[in-house]
Amino acid sequence: MAKSSPKPSDKEQAVSLLQEIFAEKSFSLEKFATIKKKFTKDNGDLFSKSALLKVFREFAGKKGLPELSEETVSKLRMKPIRTSSGVAPVTVLTKPFPCPGKCIFCPSDIRMPKSYLADEPGAQRAERNYFDPYLQTFNRLTALHDIGHPTSKVEIIVLGGTWSFYPEEYQIWFIRGCFRALNDFGEKISGCDEIIANYEKMEKQLVNALGTDPAKNKQKLKAFELDGAKKSKSYNQTVSELYVGPEKLAGLSQYRSSTWDDLKQEQVRNENSKVRNVGLVIETRPDSISEEEVIRVRRLGCTKTQIGIQSLQDTVLEKNHRGHDVAATREAIKLLRQAGFKIHAHWMANLYGSNPEKDIEEYGQLFSDPDFCPDELKIYPCSLIQSAELMQYYEDGRWQPYTDEELLNVVSHALIHTPEYCRLTRVIRDIPSQDIVVGNMKTNFREIATKHVELKPHEFSDIRSREVRSAVVSREDLVLKTFCYKTNIGQEIFLQFVTKENQIAGFLRLSLPSEKSFIKELENEATIREVHVYGQLVAVGTHQSGKSQHLGLGGELMDAAKDMARDSGYKTLAVISAIGTREYYRKRGFVDGELYQHCEL
Repeated sequence: MAKSSPKPSDKEQAVSLLQEIFAEKSFSLEKFATIKKKFTKDNGDLFSKSALLKVFREFAGKKGLPELSEETVSKLRMKPIRTSSGVAPVTVLTKPFPCPGKCIFCPSDIRMPKSYLADEPGAQRAERNYFDPYLQTFNRLTALHDIGHPTSKVEIIVLGGTWSFYPEEYQIWFIRGCFRALNDFGEKISGCDEIIANYEKMEKQLVNALGTDPAKNKQKLKAFELDGAKKSKSYNQTVSELYVGPEKLAGLSQYRSSTWDDLKQEQVRNENSKVRNVGLVIETRPDSISEEEVIRVRRLGCTKTQIGIQSLQDTVLEKNHRGHDVAATREAIKLLRQAGFKIHAHWMANLYGSNPEKDIEEYGQLFSDPDFCPDELKIYPCSLIQSAELMQYYEDGRWQPYTDEELLNVVSHALIHTPEYCRLTRVIRDIPSQDIVVGNMKTNFREIATKHVELKPHEFSDIRSREVRSAVVSREDLVLKTFCYKTNIGQEIFLQFVTKENQIAGFLRLSLPSEKSFIKELENEATIREVHVYGQLVAVGTHQSGKSQHLGLGGELMDAAKDMARDSGYKTLAVISAIGTREYYRKRGFVDGELYQHCEL
């Protein structure tokens, strides 16, 4: 009796599966699903894309498989939209910490920095990593790599409470940790074990010590949870007792501290790292912005600020205990513009004291008043969370959420009236429905509003609706358009390469100020505030035919900006470069200053 052949191992099955996938000339998701069913694991399970990627990276160039390249990996990439804007975004959260704000609409989840909720995906990732910047960044890069995404161009987005209210030594330590993780990941150095050991040693000394399991942490702190309807203690008091005091006793405050020299070492290292920082974003409030604060965040390497303006009505800000007026917002945006920062504003509809008609009128003011005109915008219609003080206003009838129809009218108006220089990043905050007492619970509300106004996505003017994403484009498909508008410091020119359908492949923001900046280094200079080329992220040092990131659009946009600045009478052009883009600008004629890079015209 002949012996039966031994069953192929899981790894051999995966290789066979990959061979068939790469043999397909016209690949599609449907074909991929069909092929996957032919080759299963020993236990009958199907192979995940991440498992196939791991096997492919091991055997690329062998066993009849193609060489490892961006093009071959893209066939197995999961969730390609994550890097379709040209960068790999990595979001990290700061630790729970007292906040200067007393906003009645703000959630007070004691396990999170102010305004964030523990059930949000990014928040859970932060909690699993002790809110450590290094661990959050390193592990997020690992996750992106494992599902097939290039990680050589990374935008670090720092969220959590009011950044400017954290101690300076903590700010420096936090940003240094992010840079160190980028650099170590590029060199495949794992420092995670050392950091975890340090944390575990100190965490054992904390009162109500928390681990990396969100569910267990929730149970441990259940007795301390805040209820907005019957608050006996504030968020700041509770967080100080649970974290700030015990951290000092345990030595964590001293551990979470770095010097400017420490940060500088990691920044210089990142200039030529395999994983470079191409953008750094922090989150703050208008009343926390001053000339000194702007310079400090620039020293950290920041290129964009998320700023919660919330409302342009003084009466609404006062009723919601926001803690600042519209004049503070005007001044903050002016200072940030003078320093070349991108302005990413947060605006809230349905606040206590407003109504749909006022919201619609206010949205027009956001872009008609030169004091505002944000580059990016998040629209956050107010949803009621149990821990927010707004609960009291809801229970006694002072505040009610908009009806679906009212909210639809406000959001639809916003979609139609966002100008072409602004990126409408979000329309609804992604709050888990179980956390919302009343208010919109549909996370796809943007899609609903888009269908309501009966326009195709790319027919809207805002940037996000028009991104080319993964589309194949050629230089011949694109034309250069300019859009000029006034800001509170002078003239702004938005240069963009678009297709005949008005989809955007790349853009540049050029500021032509009419007054001196408070930053001496930028006196009498035009400033490039942002250069961005869209399309699927293409790794540094590689080339892919038809990808907009390698059509030379960035260079063409800069040449056009230089001509416009020169024609406007400027002799020097500055750029607010990210740490990892300094080398790029040096190769294009820019020289290093203290905080910016400059080019003689």
